[in-house]
Amino acid sequence: MVKTKNTKFFARLSRFLRNLLIIFLLGSISWVILARFIPVYITPLMVIRSVEAVFDGKSPKNEKHWVPIEDISSNMVQAVVASEDNLFMEHWGFSFNDIEKAAKHNKKGKRIRGGSTISQQTAKNVFLWPQRSYFRKGLEAYFTVLIELFWSKERIMEVYLNVIEMGDGIYGVEAASNEYFNKSATKLTKSQAALIAACLPNPRKYNAVNPSSYIRKRQVKIISLMGKIKKVDFHKKEKISKTKKK
Repeated sequence: MVKTKNTKFFARLSRFLRNLLIIFLLGSISWVILARFIPVYITPLMVIRSVEAVFDGKSPKNEKHWVPIEDISSNMVQAVVASEDNLFMEHWGFSFNDIEKAAKHNKKGKRIRGGSTISQQTAKNVFLWPQRSYFRKGLEAYFTVLIELFWSKERIMEVYLNVIEMGDGIYGVEAASNEYFNKSATKLTKSQAALIAACLPNPRKYNAVNPSSYIRKRQVKIISLMGKIKKVDFHKKEKISKTKKK
C-alpha cells in the first residue's frame, strides 16, 4: 500500500516537473524569438534599480531611448567590441579563452574581471537579474545559446547597445550620448565612444563626464585596440543599398 502511494506521488511529481520544463522551454524560446523583432523597452535590471531607488527614498530615474543600429555610430560598436569582446563576430556566444584568463586573474585576488561576451551580457541584461550565482549563470548560458541561435550578430549588438546600463538610471547608448555629450549616438566620435566603453565595467562608479585617470588610461587603450582589431560595421548593408538607389 505504501509503495503504491509512493509510486503515484513520484509519478505525479515527474509529470509536474516534465510539464514545467516544457512550459519553460516553450515560453523562453517564444520570448527570445519575439525579442528578435520588437524593441526591448524594459529589463529586469531597470525594474530592480527603480525599486532600489524607491526604498532609498529617491525618485526612480530611467533614461532610455531605443534607436536602431543604423542610428548608432560605428565608433560605438567598434569601441565595445574592442573593450568587451574582440571575438564577438567569431564566437558562438562564449569565449572560453577569456573565461580562462578571467579565472586566472581573479585567483590572484586583484580587481575582479569578468569573462562574459557581449552575447552573454545581452542575455543577462534582457532576460535575467544581475546577482551572481551558479543558477543564474546556468540560465545565462541557456539564453546565450538561444539568442545566438535565433538572433543575428547585428541584432545582438543592437539590443546590447540599447539596454546596457551606462550610468545611474541611464540605459543604452542614445541616452548616454545625450546625457554626457549632448548629442545623438549616431554622432559619437571615436574618443567619446571609447570613453563610454571605458566606464562599462562599473557605469555607476565611473563617470564619462568627469573621468578619472584610470578611465582615461582605459580610453586610450580602447582607442588603440579599435584600430588593431577587425572593423565591425553593421552599416555596410545600408550604404550598399543607398549606393544602388543612386
